[in-house]
Amino acid sequence: MDAVMESSDAESESAPPGFQCLCPPPPLPEMGQVVCGTCRELNSYPRGARRVRCSCCQTINVVLEDHQTGNVKCGGCTVLLMYPYGAPSIKCSLCHFVTEIGVQNERPPLSVQQGQPPPIDNPTH
Repeated sequence: MDAVMESSDAESESAPPGFQCLCPPPPLPEMGQVVCGTCRELNSYPRGARRVRCSCCQTINVVLEDHQTGNVKCGGCTVLLMYPYGAPSIKCSLCHFVTEIGVQNERPPLSVQQGQPPPIDNPTH
């Protein structure tokens, strides 16, 4: 008797024959990826998240946006490293070499990044 009730419940929840939903499916969130700083596991996260818990070791990793980071090659093994702007050096997680962040890898001042402002015209009346 329970089986009959379950099937009739399922039929009442389904759409009538010929019914077509015109609603678009909800958008999937844009995803980003971050490598865990402890175990090197690649983790996915919804864009906009500031912290991501590693699915492997449970470490909380801080997520930096593209405009907050720079890249430099490791001075020991030449692997490409990402560092937060303002860091004086970065330690490679592969070979443990400490690479100094030189002037060529520092973030330019905001005024240089945005370009020079247009001259202000002061018309005299």
